[in-house]
Amino acid sequence: MLVIGDDLTGSNATGALYTRLGLRAITVGALAQVRRYAHQVDVLVVNTASRHWAPSRAYAAVKAVVETAGEVPLVVKRVDTTLRGNPGREIDAVVDALTVRAPSARVRVLAVPAFPDAGRTTVGGLHLVDSVPLTRTAVARDPFDPVRHSRVADVLGTQTRRSTAELTLDVVERGPDAVAAALSESRAAIVVCDATENAHLRTVAVAAARLAAQDGVRWVAMDSGPFGAALAAELGLRPEGAAPAPILAIVGSVTDRTRDQLARTETALGARWVDLDPTHPDPDRLMGALRTAAQEGAAVLGVRVAPEPRPSPATEAPAGPDPDPDTAARILRCLADVARRAVAEFRPGGLYASGGDVAAAVTSALGADGFAIETEVLPLAIAGHLVGGPYDGLLFATKGGLIGGPDAARDCLEHLRAACTRIAHSAPHPSAGHPKASPRPTRGPTLSPTEGPPQTPPPPSREATP
Repeated sequence: MLVIGDDLTGSNATGALYTRLGLRAITVGALAQVRRYAHQVDVLVVNTASRHWAPSRAYAAVKAVVETAGEVPLVVKRVDTTLRGNPGREIDAVVDALTVRAPSARVRVLAVPAFPDAGRTTVGGLHLVDSVPLTRTAVARDPFDPVRHSRVADVLGTQTRRSTAELTLDVVERGPDAVAAALSESRAAIVVCDATENAHLRTVAVAAARLAAQDGVRWVAMDSGPFGAALAAELGLRPEGAAPAPILAIVGSVTDRTRDQLARTETALGARWVDLDPTHPDPDRLMGALRTAAQEGAAVLGVRVAPEPRPSPATEAPAGPDPDPDTAARILRCLADVARRAVAEFRPGGLYASGGDVAAAVTSALGADGFAIETEVLPLAIAGHLVGGPYDGLLFATKGGLIGGPDAARDCLEHLRAACTRIAHSAPHPSAGHPKASPRPTRGPTLSPTEGPPQTPPPPSREATP
């Protein structure tokens, strides 16, 4: 992939977003370096340093980069998070270069400058910084490149003659089908998309990838960082020869914070969660549901404990027997059994466990001696790999149920996915993540693993709680 930025700090920060997908990214500047590295890395980030240049000079620099880099599956024009510089002329340069190279190609631009994690959002076509329109922020008084418009289409319109259209937030929130339909109906060369959260970025990316496959549209992304990475993921762009393995997640916490975190993983990563009924833990049912999710290509296969229904505040709690003191132990045994069977069957690239008792039970069920700590993904969320046993070396991350903000689980799973992709890219053998395990297939489960962990994990203590 080719990512073209207009300043060094933004270019480097954008490259870091691609490394979270397990891709190798480097930032260069001169055209000679573009020639040298164009086919040696997964993501070539080129800093043209053109933010404060005259529009014609910026256009020439970007066009030369695209021409020099040669054919790539995706070109991303990284723009400033506040739209300073020459975004319109530079996107013209990208499209012009691609059109000359392939005159029959259907090249269109998705302008998605929102960066929700940095407080940059787009609503009604207006670009906002911490909910304030651009023209009411300090960038309107920038001594080099004052921004005169808050509407993204107007910023671009001062620099490009290409037609623009706006994809509003209500359409984005209706999901990928609605977005794909709107993109298909629009004839505009540049479509500006509203987005206020990371889930919106993925929705647009899913729709765009679908149209690329169905209609042959070649998308150019104009964004401030995260949308281009989301589009790359949905287009399936990954290191050559690297077969992505799913990540297995076992979550025992039933806190509201945990549920919110897991909901974020569904929208951000396409995670598929299977609910364990705490009153009737059934490993066979859970395995069947995981098997279906794996066959459908889910990137994250997860098991979580379903919350028990809460009585309405207007009514009294229904009368019934006291809670079974063995319920927590049965839940832990079920989660450990599912983890053991799922690792043997699906050969995941990594394993995520939330809740200290769950992590201990899963580690024991897999026959591991312990856990090698490699990094802290976020405070009190640790990643590394299992030590000892038949799955020695299996990537592992663990976090407490009450730890972290809304994206904490997503960050842990993304860390595992990136590490798994790097291993698959660097190691010639497909079982690189499982040094003592049999090779895992590139897609779908293997129903007859040649090696597995101990069949009966030690039961958790009666005092343990999920």
